Amino acid sequence: MAADGLFPLPAPPRRQLAPGAVHVPGWLDPPRQRQLAAACRDWALGPVPARAAVLPGGARMSVRTVCLGWHWQPYRYSRTADDAGGGRVAELPDWLADLGRAALADAWQDHAAARDYRPDTALINFYQGSARMGMHQDKDERSDQPVVSFSIGDSCLFRFGNPDTRNRPYTDVELASGDVFVFGGPSRFCYHGVPKTIPGTAPDDSGHQAGRINITLRRTGLAD
Repeated sequence: MAADGLFPLPAPPRRQLAPGAVHVPGWLDPPRQRQLAAACRDWALGPVPARAAVLPGGARMSVRTVCLGWHWQPYRYSRTADDAGGGRVAELPDWLADLGRAALADAWQDHAAARDYRPDTALINFYQGSARMGMHQDKDERSDQPVVSFSIGDSCLFRFGNPDTRNRPYTDVELASGDVFVFGGPSRFCYHGVPKTIPGTAPDDSGHQAGRINITLRRTGLAD
């Protein structure tokens, strides 16, 4: 029993899909979801607006992306958005990095790892309609610190695989608004993707009703 005579709240449920890969449903409460959704919409307006990146082969991604700290374009980072007008991207705010450390601490139950986590970029993806994300590895960074992912709005089918191939074995899990997914350690370079979103599943109090927002925090290692 807690010191004030009340029973402590139970810890959020955690599901480990693989070593270092942990899903924490409902980690973001509705007020924090609304705060993040509003911030993401502001960031999408500039100084570098959200855009659908063009892959080296000429195909355009179906998600729209805006970046903080460092600008990502396939498959490199820069301080300026060389494929979207050349402007310098907005800084990654300290409060968002702090949120990533808190999520990592709860997901991994490892406060030392969380204290050492220093994300320096955020990729914010907007999924609308039939937007999806093919199986890929996050390997453009020069750091193996974990990726911390927040979901807001519509749910999605998230596919988490293995570090060797885009194909099986993989695990499908539904990520809903407010969920956190962390992958690092042995799972840092596992293939993963979003085969589909599930329209109309955004909670009324999430602050985002037009598709799905996904925020991924990571450390590029480029300034080390």
